[in-house]
Amino acid sequence: MAIDKVREYLKQWNADGRIREFQVSSATVELAAQALNCEGSRIAKTLSFETADGCILVVAAGDAKIDNAKYKARFGTKAKMIPAAEVEEKIGHAVGGVCPFAVNEGVKIYLDESLKRFHTVFPACGSSNSAIELTMEELETYSGTGEWVDVCKGWGMDEKSALGQAM
Repeated sequence: MAIDKVREYLKQWNADGRIREFQVSSATVELAAQALNCEGSRIAKTLSFETADGCILVVAAGDAKIDNAKYKARFGTKAKMIPAAEVEEKIGHAVGGVCPFAVNEGVKIYLDESLKRFHTVFPACGSSNSAIELTMEELETYSGTGEWVDVCKGWGMDEKSALGQAM
């Protein structure tokens, strides 16, 4: 199982014992927030995309959405999610448990700026009923990337909410 692969991977930081497994599904932002009793925005969802250079993961806050213009400006291509039936083969984890840990070789991982407003977030751990609470520094280290991107919209103080508060 992928959760066992993640557990083994996280042992190098003695973080494997921090994985939480639930009796209920945490496969979506809403379900994970319910299982963890937290705001959905603190769920670190991991989105999988195909690019000309291979597969990538973008880890973003639960309330963020991919901004196609920002994505294209950063990656030089239109955002194209990997079809659900192909995610496990290409990434190493099935939909509902995709996370930035113990992924297939060659998969690049990026962390979106939408996460930085939180002290801790909850990414999945390879199964549809697991999560771990991590600081941003831990997320950077455990995911093997220090590369932050700004490819999302709809979170925090976006332009619409800023305009609304100015009135």
